[in-house]
Amino acid sequence: MDKNVQGRYAMAKTAMIRARTDEKLKVQVEGIFHKLGMTTTEAINLFYRQVKVNRGLPFLVRLPNAETRRTLEKSARGEDIKTFKNIDELFKDLES
Repeated sequence: MDKNVQGRYAMAKTAMIRARTDEKLKVQVEGIFHKLGMTTTEAINLFYRQVKVNRGLPFLVRLPNAETRRTLEKSARGEDIKTFKNIDELFKDLES
C-alpha cells in the first residue's frame, strides 16, 4: 500500500482472489470464456456482480430429491446404467 499525502495508507483498488479447482475443469471453462470473448478475471467479476445484484447465487442451488439421490447412488455402484447407440435411441427410451 502507498502512503497518501496525509501519511495514511491508501486502500488498494483491487483485491486478489485465490482458489483451487480441478485442472481439467479450469482448461475447459477457460476455453468457454475465450469463446465468449472474456478473461477468467472478467468472468469472476461478472459472477461477483451477479451475486451482489441477486443478493445470493445467480442460479438455483438445492439438494437433490430422494429419487435423484437413489439414482446417483445406483450409478455410483454401477447399477441400472443404460447405454444408447445414438441420440434417436435415447429419445425413444425417454418417450416410453
